[in-house]
Amino acid sequence: MIVPGSSAQSLAARLAAETGRQLATPTFDRFPDGETCAAVPDFAGDTAVIVAATTSNDALVQLIQLQDAVREAGATDVTTVLSYMGYARQDRAFTEGQPVSARAVARAVSTGTDRVVLVDPHEPTVAEFYDAATTTVSAGRRLAEPLGELTEPVFLAPDEGAVSLAERVRDAYGRGTTDYFRKERDYDTGDVQVDPGDTSVTGRDVVVVDDIVATGSTMSEAVAALRDRDPGRIVTCCVHPMLVGNARTKLAAAGVDRVIGTDTVECASSTVSVAPVIADVL
Repeated sequence: MIVPGSSAQSLAARLAAETGRQLATPTFDRFPDGETCAAVPDFAGDTAVIVAATTSNDALVQLIQLQDAVREAGATDVTTVLSYMGYARQDRAFTEGQPVSARAVARAVSTGTDRVVLVDPHEPTVAEFYDAATTTVSAGRRLAEPLGELTEPVFLAPDEGAVSLAERVRDAYGRGTTDYFRKERDYDTGDVQVDPGDTSVTGRDVVVVDDIVATGSTMSEAVAALRDRDPGRIVTCCVHPMLVGNARTKLAAAGVDRVIGTDTVECASSTVSVAPVIADVL
């Protein structure tokens, strides 16, 4: 049975349709003191697949409650699908006395599940923090579907670490070149200069690919650096379209024609589903 968290309802419904599994209808309540309570009144069967995007602390607590609720309802096998793992970027202690928050979250999630499925975590090494068996899947190839016809496309990653994701999108699209932005910091002023590399983009459509777009600041700076090189259309692709605050406006103001994201995080830019990728490993 597929059990959705409140932040992953669309993805859970698509996953149920993709796998032919029954979809549970949890309830989500909040008490006057602010505490939350998630329940699965219509759960049936001994296998549960909980689908959650831990985009907030409430969503994380809700996930832990759902894990306990399905056990109470009789589930003997629980798989937790984290379409978006919050705290994944805190994969180390940045200063003395800080926690490794990704590890703490992973340990908490592990206590209530037999297996974890992660979709493109920002730092792949966070999979090692889980005590339960963990599978990591990539939704990069799904991002190619909505691109349509592109003119001599260039697939650009915001940094060298994201090149592999840009390559997966390029390979799924079937043609084009890849490159990444170089960043140079002026240590006297603190300013960071963004350079889109040596690949010519003049007259070519550019697809800027990243795993997460949160505030949109980094992506906007990258697009602004491209504008001086007279590209064709500029499209932004990301697996996790967080797009907090005025991120979408920043991208539009920078000259982005389209923002394509998946339904790992539900928003207006969630134009393609990762359900088939997850279904393949269930």
